[in-house]
Amino acid sequence: MSNSAPETAETTVMTVWPTIAATGAGRLVGRWSAIETGLGKFFTLGKLMALATIPISLTVFFWQLMPYVCRRYRLSDRRLIVLVGLGAAEGPSIGLDDFDAVQIDVLPGQAWCDAGDLVFRRDGAEVFRLAGVSRPEAFRQVWLKTRHAVLAVRKVLQEQAAPAEAQPA
Repeated sequence: MSNSAPETAETTVMTVWPTIAATGAGRLVGRWSAIETGLGKFFTLGKLMALATIPISLTVFFWQLMPYVCRRYRLSDRRLIVLVGLGAAEGPSIGLDDFDAVQIDVLPGQAWCDAGDLVFRRDGAEVFRLAGVSRPEAFRQVWLKTRHAVLAVRKVLQEQAAPAEAQPA
């Protein structure tokens, strides 16, 4: 019989949906809308393009909500999971121990949408990527804090279990 703590259910910390900046068409809209040429800061070509591309933006937005296309990113106390489809089937995931750094990669067109890709790295190599995350720095900080807290609790539990296992029966 082991004195280790009982296994608990996986707990969701946060769920985010990718923006239209996760797609090529959404990034194109972002690049066009970021054009600052014009009269002052208010009358710019980019603002005109943002209005003109509303049909494209809406099409991409609603496409991403299609039953077999939609995706969302769920952060739990154990891993980050890409959920696919309306039924939220589990897709690719990355565990807390599977990376050592998280970087933000803002592709052209994503800055206007206040979005970016989160790139998870291990030993400098990319091991996982989340495309088009809204406010990527905020999500990155939540992910890093969750990882730090869970790993710290895991370490304390292991230290508590070590003396108990060392005692003779």
